[in-house]
Amino acid sequence: MRITVLGSGDAFGSGGRLQTSFHVAPDGGGAFLIDCGVTALIGLDRAGLDPNAVATIFISHLHGDHFGGLVWWLLHGQHVVRRTEPLQIAGPPGIEARFKATAEALYPGSTAVPPRFVMTFVELTPGEPVELGGAEVQVFAVKHPSGAPSYALRLTAGSGAARRTIAYSGDTEWVETLVDAARGADLYITECYLYDGPVRYHLSWENIARELHRLDAARIMLTHMGRGMLARRGEIVDRRIVIAEDGLILDV
Repeated sequence: MRITVLGSGDAFGSGGRLQTSFHVAPDGGGAFLIDCGVTALIGLDRAGLDPNAVATIFISHLHGDHFGGLVWWLLHGQHVVRRTEPLQIAGPPGIEARFKATAEALYPGSTAVPPRFVMTFVELTPGEPVELGGAEVQVFAVKHPSGAPSYALRLTAGSGAARRTIAYSGDTEWVETLVDAARGADLYITECYLYDGPVRYHLSWENIARELHRLDAARIMLTHMGRGMLARRGEIVDRRIVIAEDGLILDV
């Protein structure tokens, strides 16, 4: 499984980084995205990846820097690459209504244009894993107000010996469900907005370091970093830790 970091920044582009999005290519095909910030298409273009090859996009929560890129995905598919393959969007309850409201606010009439491709929306709720787009997905409630439930995601894809699991915190302060999401994952991606100090509804390296012994994942990637965290990321030395960079490619 190959993960390409399309965007590893916070909502504000700290350090010149793009907003959150990860491209995942399991062995055997069926590429998908985890989150789709407004800059996702820029990240794909820089990485030389084809948006038409992405069949499913999984969304952790309904803040613009995590789902807003879907609006440009629609327009790009309609008017630039003339996509014909269907696209499945999976996320929290209310995702379809929020997408349509956002698209209409930014580009009035955009959702009324007869579509070249079918976009379908699937609402995810905590519970047993479900199969979507060739991946097994399970979601866990976290603490990050977004006008809808916010989730950590756990995704398993690939076949046989190449089957791999990625877990992702989404945006959240520390909650116990993160331990469940990360358990046994080949890669756990966690937001890390600050290096230390208190921060409401987000995580700092201080929070994460305190819980590292409980995060049972082979590797842990830090992402969604603000200016303070970026300035001190070189101080982190741990054999399991990977610091996300835009364009980073990681095989798991």
